[in-house]
Amino acid sequence: MSHYFENDKNIKSDERLTYAKIKNVELKFFVDNGIFSKKGLDFGTRVLLENINIDIAKKSILDFGCGYGPIGIYLSKTTNLQVDMLDINKRAIILAKKNANLNKVNVNIFESDLYDNISNCYDYIVTNPPIRVGKDILYKILFEAKKHLNDNGELWLVINKNQGAKTIIRDLENVYQVKIVKKCKGFYIICAINN
Repeated sequence: MSHYFENDKNIKSDERLTYAKIKNVELKFFVDNGIFSKKGLDFGTRVLLENINIDIAKKSILDFGCGYGPIGIYLSKTTNLQVDMLDINKRAIILAKKNANLNKVNVNIFESDLYDNISNCYDYIVTNPPIRVGKDILYKILFEAKKHLNDNGELWLVINKNQGAKTIIRDLENVYQVKIVKKCKGFYIICAINN
């Protein structure tokens, strides 16, 4: 079985346009097979974006595992901060660039395997992490984020209760100051602060 975090050229494209309204912001997104949430905005990402608290006095955001781009595009639209977006999936990168143009935002989108192509530090790293990559890679995403956060930078993520949210929160508390910002229908919105 192919996953959205792999580059499987055998997956047939079926690109289509979807619409999403987050708070009062209306957005349009092209989605396709071979990416996460190929039918449009997923519930976990929606809850994350409806509850994230970004200080617009800060400077920079990294959307880690951007997929077709809803997190980075929404945050660019609502904050005017510098937004970088990365993914390992080439099809996701193409869609994210197309969607950034469609929604008229100026973001920097690039391919990266984990943090390989990251040299900057950010005030915020925001992710709906790819749980299916397995615990080792998931924990690299979450814990190596610390090296790419400014002092008091914040890692924001959404995790479903059934995907190990309580264990992940406990483990994050070993290296971050952790706040559970919201619980909604089994989804936990977590802010992990780099102190």
